[in-house]
Amino acid sequence: MSDAAATMLPPSRPEFEREVTAPIGLGDVAKPLSLAEKLSGNTALRRGLILIGIALVWELYARWLGNPLTFPTFLETLEALRDGILSGVIPQRLAVTLETLVIGYAIGLVVAALLTTVAVTTRVGTDLLATFTAMFNPLPAIALLPLALLWFGLGRPSLVFVIVHSVLWAVALNMHSGFLAVSETLRMAGRTFGLGGLRLVFGILIPAAFPAILAGLKIGWAFAWRTLIAAELVFGVSSGQGGLGWYIFENRNTLDTASVFAGLLTVMAVGLLVEGVIFRAIEARTVRRWGMQSG
Repeated sequence: MSDAAATMLPPSRPEFEREVTAPIGLGDVAKPLSLAEKLSGNTALRRGLILIGIALVWELYARWLGNPLTFPTFLETLEALRDGILSGVIPQRLAVTLETLVIGYAIGLVVAALLTTVAVTTRVGTDLLATFTAMFNPLPAIALLPLALLWFGLGRPSLVFVIVHSVLWAVALNMHSGFLAVSETLRMAGRTFGLGGLRLVFGILIPAAFPAILAGLKIGWAFAWRTLIAAELVFGVSSGQGGLGWYIFENRNTLDTASVFAGLLTVMAVGLLVEGVIFRAIEARTVRRWGMQSG
């Protein structure tokens, strides 16, 4: 080594130098979780315990009340639900309701997408959407029942009409808000990579706005589901056979309260299934995977 190179090295300080030894094994530094901590961290288990608690309170209160005509026990409701499923009545009524729901929900989404597209691309469309949502979004779908009866008669078209109304404005409003919230930086980045038109919309705008779009889809689903059940209670039979709402109404007329509760339990079960399985799966494969929402 040359003298010039030696002068560039730091001076030797023996009093601060330590001999390099093998690293000391620290073992597992993470604290193992107890069984209670593992169970408390399970979301499905926590929610299942909540449902069990509600069922227990229901059973105890109904037994204390002692009047099955007004408030049947949870076990009596389960028995009525089992009988309705085994007889095929509840599955048949549920299929009719879900078929109507899918038709109305799909039409509402298509119209909402068209309105949002016009609103995003033109100022007139923005004013049009803002005016329509301000007028019709606060209007309950049930308030349109008389018009639906006059225009479409007693049947499925009337049900589809009120479902479209309940879905359209909430979804369109959330879609439009989501697109407006997309930063100009993302838009410019897409244009830098040569994206334009539909490629920019599907490659940049929709993924960036998808949390708001998904929120609109969930709100629209909730509005559509409860509107349809309420409308079936009024419209009754559609397309020659009644839906789940009509099943509840029929059993109410015959004072079969346990079957009424069984129908209501079916409505809630479908809501939990759609919210907890379908929409949660969509979230897991989109916004959570993209890092746009925490788990």
